[in-house]
Amino acid sequence: MATSDEYKRQIMNDLAKGNVESMNDLPSDPSREYENFDDFAQRSTVDERRQLFGQSLQHDRISPTQMEPELRNAIAQIKPNERDDVAKEFLKKLKERGLSDRDLEQQLALSTHHASRMNADDVAKLASFTYHSHPDIFRDVLAEKPGIMKFLSNPLVVGVLGIVAAKWLSNRRS
Repeated sequence: MATSDEYKRQIMNDLAKGNVESMNDLPSDPSREYENFDDFAQRSTVDERRQLFGQSLQHDRISPTQMEPELRNAIAQIKPNERDDVAKEFLKKLKERGLSDRDLEQQLALSTHHASRMNADDVAKLASFTYHSHPDIFRDVLAEKPGIMKFLSNPLVVGVLGIVAAKWLSNRRS
């Protein structure tokens, strides 16, 4: 059986070769074509990622119950410093909505309210809460910190990522 990464790669390749929706808002400049997710994460703008994730990561496509285990797995795989950055960004944006870090610590049963001290489980709880209760913040944080996306493995999530990948690669010829 193929690994999750191979499965993702195959779906993205298949979708990139098929009929895809055009992205009229994004430039069709060949320098804006991406080789892989890491290339996309490094060279795309936050606005491009926000637009793509906003179109693809919606509750009607991926329910919170499907997303939560994926987030737990993905967050466990990212580097600790990236995990800290993701946690800080979630806390910052949630604070702008009137949710204090201490209230979130109690409400979500986190081990701490300090982003830099949170473990993977804490960040996963925070991400799941945000996806469920504040999906716009979730998409914004992913657009700013896209590292989590490459570790998602659920076939439904991979399918959504494949749609995004097809859009990234729509002008690319194999």
